[in-house]
Amino acid sequence: MAVLLALLFLSGCKAEGEPKRVVLTAGLRDDEVFRIETMSCSLAEAMTVLMNMQSQYETTFGEQIWDVDLGNVSLENNVKDNALFHLARIKSMNLLAKRQGVSLDEEESGKAKEAAIAYYESLNDAEKEVLQISLEEVEAMYREYALADKIYHEIIKDINPEISDDEARTITVEQIYIRTYANDGTGTRIEYSEKDKLDAYNRARKVLLMAKQPEADFTQLVLDYSEGDKGTFSFGKGETQEAFEEAAFNLETGQISDIIETSDGYYIIKCISTFDKEETDANKVLIVEKRKEEVFGEEYESFAKDLIYVFNEKLWESVTLPEDDNLQTGNFFVVYDRYFAE
Repeated sequence: MAVLLALLFLSGCKAEGEPKRVVLTAGLRDDEVFRIETMSCSLAEAMTVLMNMQSQYETTFGEQIWDVDLGNVSLENNVKDNALFHLARIKSMNLLAKRQGVSLDEEESGKAKEAAIAYYESLNDAEKEVLQISLEEVEAMYREYALADKIYHEIIKDINPEISDDEARTITVEQIYIRTYANDGTGTRIEYSEKDKLDAYNRARKVLLMAKQPEADFTQLVLDYSEGDKGTFSFGKGETQEAFEEAAFNLETGQISDIIETSDGYYIIKCISTFDKEETDANKVLIVEKRKEEVFGEEYESFAKDLIYVFNEKLWESVTLPEDDNLQTGNFFVVYDRYFAE
């Protein structure tokens, strides 16, 4: 479930490939926040997710987190948007599962029932009063989460988890960076003139000559001349511009590159380490997860873009995060993992 939740909590904003939102009140029940095709989201289940998010934020950052200034949008509205995005994904993934003939088996349905009892019994009277959710509704929510999880794993099941050391290899370098652009007062990028760019290149040549001297201290040259970040950094393939990557991955430990030209400027890099076993192994995990996200995303977005999302904006705008010390429910997802974790 951890991978699925990561996908679902990416953003509260409507992304490409998400259901088309239509703001409409007529045709929806008074307690219905939205409907996607045949999948409905009640105010009770939306509040359950929202209050659990609220509890997680306060547990992690403290109750003062709601005073944080985000500019044009309040943190409360941002969390509400995330809750809607999250629930819309769950509903859409259930529709996708139905289209592909994927359903819960008897054991999985039993787990959803047990999880619902565990969560419902953890609620105090005040929480049940605010949420206005029944045991049957909680069970239905867990069934939908389990089915969303199941269709996700069905879609990504054929991805090869074996990644070679070479593909996942990360290297560590120091760099001297000479820029070929500036920013004006508004942050707009302004490219150097040909003359200024030539001056930058000549500075890079001067630094390279110093770096190639036998007694050169490359770290000190970074501190003295680099116009970018100081110190070492590690990266894998596909994470930097092509010219930079090609030069870096062809260096031996301790070797210094020639001048590398990119769209941002000139670089001189020194290879500190050509292979870090620990970081390479960690990168293998990231590569596999990225592939899963790409494969799932392509399938999901192709399906979801044609769905219609009917939204009761007036109802949702009336919802506020409750301020009550008796409302502490924050284990909805913890309970799910307890019963469905692989």
